[in-house]
Amino acid sequence: MSRFVDRVVIHVSAGSGGNGCASVHREKFKPLGGPDGGNGGDGGDIVLVVDSGVHTLLDFHFRPHAKASNGKQGQGSNRDGAAGEALELRVPDGTVVLDEDGEVLVDLMGDGTRFAAARGGRGGLGNAALASRARKAPGFALLGEPGEARDLVLELRSVADVGLVGFPSAGKSSLISVLSSARPKIADYPFTTLVPNLGVVTAGESTYTIADVPGLIPGASQGKGLGLDFLRHIERCAVLVHVVDCATYDPGRDPVSDVDALEAELARYTPGLGGSLAERPRVVVLNKSDVPDARDLAELVTPDLEARGLPVFTVSTASREGLRELSFALAKVVEEDRATRPRFEASRIVLRPVAVDDAGFTVLEDPEEPGGFIVRGERPERWVRQTAFDNSEAVGYLGDRLARLGVEQALAEAGAKPGCPVTIGGVTFDWEPSTPAGVDVLMYERGSDPRLDGNNRVGAAERKAAKRARRSGEGQSGTATSATSGTAASSGTSESAPTSATEAGDVPVDEQAETP
Repeated sequence: MSRFVDRVVIHVSAGSGGNGCASVHREKFKPLGGPDGGNGGDGGDIVLVVDSGVHTLLDFHFRPHAKASNGKQGQGSNRDGAAGEALELRVPDGTVVLDEDGEVLVDLMGDGTRFAAARGGRGGLGNAALASRARKAPGFALLGEPGEARDLVLELRSVADVGLVGFPSAGKSSLISVLSSARPKIADYPFTTLVPNLGVVTAGESTYTIADVPGLIPGASQGKGLGLDFLRHIERCAVLVHVVDCATYDPGRDPVSDVDALEAELARYTPGLGGSLAERPRVVVLNKSDVPDARDLAELVTPDLEARGLPVFTVSTASREGLRELSFALAKVVEEDRATRPRFEASRIVLRPVAVDDAGFTVLEDPEEPGGFIVRGERPERWVRQTAFDNSEAVGYLGDRLARLGVEQALAEAGAKPGCPVTIGGVTFDWEPSTPAGVDVLMYERGSDPRLDGNNRVGAAERKAAKRARRSGEGQSGTATSATSGTAASSGTSESAPTSATEAGDVPVDEQAETP
């Protein structure tokens, strides 16, 4: 038994990017080969593709989980990892994609239309790509990003020009079976139609599609019956046809009250694609005119319905009475709608440059951590995900990137103190500034730094002066030592001679440097 499914929830997971490789080239007689780690491959995307050969979402009902392949890890000798293959999911024409909050993401119409439901993660850079003049042989590589994972709601909203609405057993299925080649189920009990039916009608040179939905009953907007669940299939219709049963034996019903009830239920329905069903053209079809009492009733209520501005057609699906006029009248309304409807243009590439004052991140106070801050931004969060925190060099590289982006300066301006917790991408750090912008000082003119005031370090000029004084002092000390030794020898005393310039009474080095 075939099954019709027009609404499913799918769980899509794109592939993760491969990790970069940290490798050093090793070859005989080449001890300094340099880094040669390759980049990791990008993860595969998950793409929804409209296929005209698919007419239901049944496959997703039984297999709601979809996962793309991951990118391969980079290798040595500058070998990049292979990228993951994209996973294409075939969906029917007219599928609407919604997120978890019910917001419409895209309306897929037209054979071949594509939509990236989940993006694959970027592959990490190897240490060969991270090498620079300051870091000639990086001992780390970047990690691959995890692929995007999300839950999506797929709703099938049929692409039909004419929509048939009416009470159960009003003859909608019979009408679509005689106007087109569709063969819906027809029986003499209510709610025979459990799923929407589509048919193609040819009227002269015009061709249009027609759809009928399960019957509406009063209170459908509160969940009674089946029709309200399938009204999404007539959201795209150019004209709505009220099919009224003029041969009903229900004493509480008549064609005018049936039309009022149908209008009330349609007014309570809010299309997910925007607009309102009340703005669509209406056509009233008084069905089953082959029954004598039904014909009399149709002739009685026709003036009242026409006074409301509604075109009225009296038809019989059994005798085929009035069907030709009805098909051509519907074709005329459809052609008028097609002539006034804006044409869809092919999508163009739109370049949106980044604003000059857009830093790419924001710094917010952490509401859960007193004195803490949260940094939000695409690039800082991506850099954190790509960092291996068990490698100190990789952590230092992350700090350099954040400092160049201006995160440290923004934290200092926000009032961050050294040691305060800072959260980026779900990872919390104890902030230790590595630049002057990270402490309570401001940079002045180029080459000056207030933190250097009061430094006792000896300058180059002072060191040269001390060196000259020391050399001159050594020469004077040698002359004094020789003279003293000669005197001692001639006198024959046992006193020892001075062994240093200081003992000989020389001036200390610092004093010599200050003596003109």
